[in-house]
Amino acid sequence: MSARLICLTSVCALTAGLANAEMNFNRIASFATPLNMAAGEDTTRETSPEIIAATADGMTLVYTDSPLGALGRIDITDAANPKPLGNIALAGEPTSVAIVGATAYAGVNTSESYTAPSGLLQAIDVATGEITASCDLGGQPDSIAASKDGAFIAVAIENERDEDLNDGVIPQLPAGNLILVNTNEGGLDCGSMKMVDLTGLAEIAPSDPEPEYVSINARGETVVTLQENNHLVVVSPKGDILNHFSAGSVDLYGIDATDERGALLFTENQMGRLREPDAVTWIDEDHFATANEGDYNGGSRGWTIFNKNGTVVYESGTDFEKAIIEIGHYPDKRSDAKGVEPESVTFGEFGGTPYVFVGAERASVVGVYDVTNPAAPVLTQLLPSGVGPEGYAVVPERNLLVSANEKDLIEDGGARAHVMLFERQEAPAAYPHLTSAGADELIGWGAISGMVADKDGIIWAVNDSFYGFQPSIFKIDTNSTPAKIVDVIRIERTSGPAQKLDLEGITLDGKGGFYVASEGRTERLIPHAIYHVSAEGKIKNLKGEIGIPPELAAVEKRFGFEGITKVGNTLWMAVQREWKDDPKNHVKLVAYNLDTQEWGAVHYPKAAPDTGWVGLSEIVAHGEHVYIIERDNQHDARAVTKKIYKVALSEMTPAPLGGELPVVKKELVRDLLPDLTATGGYVLDKVEGLAIFEDGTAYFSTDNDGVDDHSGETIFKNIGKIDGSHS
Repeated sequence: MSARLICLTSVCALTAGLANAEMNFNRIASFATPLNMAAGEDTTRETSPEIIAATADGMTLVYTDSPLGALGRIDITDAANPKPLGNIALAGEPTSVAIVGATAYAGVNTSESYTAPSGLLQAIDVATGEITASCDLGGQPDSIAASKDGAFIAVAIENERDEDLNDGVIPQLPAGNLILVNTNEGGLDCGSMKMVDLTGLAEIAPSDPEPEYVSINARGETVVTLQENNHLVVVSPKGDILNHFSAGSVDLYGIDATDERGALLFTENQMGRLREPDAVTWIDEDHFATANEGDYNGGSRGWTIFNKNGTVVYESGTDFEKAIIEIGHYPDKRSDAKGVEPESVTFGEFGGTPYVFVGAERASVVGVYDVTNPAAPVLTQLLPSGVGPEGYAVVPERNLLVSANEKDLIEDGGARAHVMLFERQEAPAAYPHLTSAGADELIGWGAISGMVADKDGIIWAVNDSFYGFQPSIFKIDTNSTPAKIVDVIRIERTSGPAQKLDLEGITLDGKGGFYVASEGRTERLIPHAIYHVSAEGKIKNLKGEIGIPPELAAVEKRFGFEGITKVGNTLWMAVQREWKDDPKNHVKLVAYNLDTQEWGAVHYPKAAPDTGWVGLSEIVAHGEHVYIIERDNQHDARAVTKKIYKVALSEMTPAPLGGELPVVKKELVRDLLPDLTATGGYVLDKVEGLAIFEDGTAYFSTDNDGVDDHSGETIFKNIGKIDGSHS
């Protein structure tokens, strides 16, 4: 059965989950690269997998790790359970790796300065880690590639510029070039080295070509991107320049090009945006694809297929970015720069179908395109990657796609760097879980922080303060797979977006409107409050704003209301963490009676963490209980507490504020850790939304932090009946 596509204007994004089996790429494993450090090493150091390759037998992965000055190795004999094989120390910073058979070839930057660049090409036995040959390249290498027959290696000598000198504007000599080196039984024949002069070709800074990426086709022809020069060069196996041409520009319509405004507004245009391609890959002997990441003067937010004669065969324009917007991965803080930043592009043929895989660095997404017709690629899937995908490897004989994700967030307490494995399977696509594809307008979304179930399979969800100038209520239809955002309500006071809100919870008012809980932050003048919102998104007059009473204000802290639910005429709010008057590891469940306007609370006993903190992130009433999400702030393998508990309503008798509060008893309902790793990824820290339908069917969701230092992945999952039975 063919894939079902939901189209929005010119954007076609695959909708997952067909009932009948089909072939799809699904993530099966994630490997944290700190695991490759030796026993006794400081594993809190930064590690960064960037460029990755597989041995000829498809059983071992090798990746560059610049911060550690090493090549990392992973055993993927059992691809679903990758194992560390350790790091190979190098004499400098590895910039790229290619593999012929069981020999890895690494470009190593040994430069002392930008004006005195130097580097090596080294041959390394993957199994033993022994360096078997080394050639002095005479400059700083960036990308390398091996010819299809393994006879030679092409090296892009970038001699990169100093970005702090003259605002990074080129020319900045010495110029870069291309080097071709033959291989032999010992690994490398350094005497065969050819230097291909690339000066005088580009219209932009012709004296300073800065080669970025190389790829070699079956004829042995090398295509080279000169990113800063916005130029492409095709070179023969003998080192002769066969053709060269400008990468050109693209007119972009309907994009968000403004940074730091806390809103997703796709109303701007950029004319003549230079492509400035980064990665390049041959598709066949005549066509290659570029990922147009951009540099100082460009970045067209998409990708392009060129004929090697210089003609554009296909241009994605904004279609790729818009498809990413629909699945909640748009990085708003990069809007004024290069949007989703397509940086990497890889080709592979699986089961007779040729695919191009396009990696969006800032969106942490891999686009899967069927390029059977290079003039009309079809986007078949968008896959969730780790933070900052940089390089890819394909192992078609094992149906494997591998992504190396360079961002290590250890300094900020975030997720570690990971290598992720995807398998082409006879199965529905597992991702995305939530999309706005098919809506009447392009709906950007992210940072889902609170939910409530309505009737007919509808869930309402709010975004948090990351989108402070666009507080929104999203209407989610769970009757399709993936679930669809079909509409959005923008919250306003009189006109324009309501400000000073940090929406963390939502519940129905029973009359078509909503109550929303806003987590306060006094130093930013954001009050702890409850707001009554109409079905049209208007905050209802003065009575629609319910501030906390003096008894709470006197003891308030930053981490306030993280959920809200309605029981009869009483609103219950979960406070995330201890306030000034709370006993250790106890937090308040706060009550507000809508009729009497009286406040009260009970104490909830939360877990005592060994690392970081534990807090509450949602409260939902259903039947004779309230259900509460309790989570720690830990990511990946460090995560311990991501759980749903229930408390009997009979225990929820609020006592007056300011005095001793009764402590409720909690009962574990579900440990969410298995759910959070069910799609092969690492554990995401922010489980923040829970919605329970009348029949007990429950959904939970994660907050993707607006794709800021986050993979952008949102898990939105049906976990069956909340009482443990299956829906």
